[in-house]
Amino acid sequence: MTTRQWRRRPVTDEPSGWPAHVHPVIQRIYAARGVATPEGAEHRLARLLSPALLGGMDRAVALLMDAIERDLRIVVAGDYDCDGATGTAVAVRGLRMLGARHVAHVVPNRFVHGYGLSEALVASLDPAPDVIVTVDNGVASIAGVAAARARGVAVVITDHHLPGDALPDADAIVNPNLRGDGFPSKALAGVGVMFYLLLALRAQMRAQNAFTDGEPDLQVLLDLVALGTVADLVMLDFNNRVLVDAGLKRMRAGRACAGIMALIQSSGRATSTISATDLAFAIGPRLNAAGRLEDMSLGVACLITDDAAQARRYADQLSAINQERRELQAGMVDEAETMAASAAHSDAVGVALFDAGWHPGVVGLVASKLKEKLHRPVMAFAPAGDDSDELRGSARSIPGFHIRDALADIDARHPGLILRFGGHAMAAGLSLRASDFDAFAAAFDTLARAQLDDERLQALVVTDGEIHGHDHTLDLARQLRDAGPWGQGFPQPVFEQRFECVSWKVMGQRHLRLQLRCHQSGVVHDAVMFNAYHGTPPPAQVRVAYELTINDWQGRESVRLLVQHMEACDQGP
Repeated sequence: MTTRQWRRRPVTDEPSGWPAHVHPVIQRIYAARGVATPEGAEHRLARLLSPALLGGMDRAVALLMDAIERDLRIVVAGDYDCDGATGTAVAVRGLRMLGARHVAHVVPNRFVHGYGLSEALVASLDPAPDVIVTVDNGVASIAGVAAARARGVAVVITDHHLPGDALPDADAIVNPNLRGDGFPSKALAGVGVMFYLLLALRAQMRAQNAFTDGEPDLQVLLDLVALGTVADLVMLDFNNRVLVDAGLKRMRAGRACAGIMALIQSSGRATSTISATDLAFAIGPRLNAAGRLEDMSLGVACLITDDAAQARRYADQLSAINQERRELQAGMVDEAETMAASAAHSDAVGVALFDAGWHPGVVGLVASKLKEKLHRPVMAFAPAGDDSDELRGSARSIPGFHIRDALADIDARHPGLILRFGGHAMAAGLSLRASDFDAFAAAFDTLARAQLDDERLQALVVTDGEIHGHDHTLDLARQLRDAGPWGQGFPQPVFEQRFECVSWKVMGQRHLRLQLRCHQSGVVHDAVMFNAYHGTPPPAQVRVAYELTINDWQGRESVRLLVQHMEACDQGP
């Protein structure tokens, strides 16, 4: 079992200027995330960064304005994850709102077209459109852009992925992560970049008096922007929190698009209390499952339709695919854990795993689960296709090991070993020849050993400290739920406490329901811990890291502790 060190988030600046109704615990939590005053939590849309600050806008806007004025055919080329699906829906809906009459979309099938704007995807467009607008992809699509340009198609790339050494010869590229781009927020998701392009396009059309029947309200797209931003696990810096908060407010008010409303209902979540956590763990996975196992076209169709009944049918189909994904993932994770514990892998620092029976659409989830368990960078590989001699891999990393840069390093040291790669600091994807797996695994482990010392390989339990027993209230739980939005880089509040485990029972096969008596106050609390039961009872005395949440059972709300980590401890205070 991975040992863990406990660490409390420091509060470097004392909270000041908060209204009296904001609980002191909330103030402390914000301060621990660098927000010491109310201004940092005022998520007004007026405080969004200006689209004019994002590089490449002028050229992209000019191309799209020309396409709208000339009634040209536009195809939005998306991606097969939630960010790509929501971004595609934002692009299609937004361009139509701004007057484009001929807007279609295409999403690559990972098993047919590969990733991004590939040559195969371009070849599938018949007839060829006049303009292709990519969403959440394209910055690495050198061959695909060349193929489109050879067919006389203009290409506008909107992306947020880190670029390689060379850029595609597109007509315009909008990406905050291009070298030298001055946009202050580098954390925009693909859907956010597309939304910003629409804002800039509307501003230019406004300046040219293009709106004779009233200006379209692009705020109606913010539910989609929020979902894609949270699901893509980009950092929730202030600008992204503004976008996500605005989208959540639309959802809670029942003003989301038909597809998101249907997905919320299908997931069993309550619209009025929907949170960023729900988007990350209940709504986003339903869309992602379509891209992993089948075709993301179903997900995009769900997000584009305005027919509530049709949207619910799509949402139910997505939920069924997601259940299939969960069952497939559970088996693959069990196999991966067994493999990682074997003599061949147990000492690895950079862990690379492959099984010929694994599904290429699920290896990213396997890598994520193993990374959490082992606190090591992990890559999981599966055959790219039934008749392919290539492997498709997905990587997840830990702080201190930039996974995309690591792949670039391996590529430089071993030319030709990696066929294709791309990604971010914490997640990446790549392709190899099956015959090169062992060589790659060795190179990956060697690099990880060189860059990760014992301290970085030490897993942490990071908390916001203890709260007093009298603060375990519904009022604080509601404020925690409604504050934030919480997510990547602006983490959900987690508290720590010592408890006596009064009683416990198993829910399903792997989950625990617990009664925990606080050493400090003597109060007994209901608690749950998911995927925690492995055949042995929990210790009698435990140190617990937990979220303070609300259990809504048959319309009655009560406080419940959601346990994130638990370990044996002494009975002391």
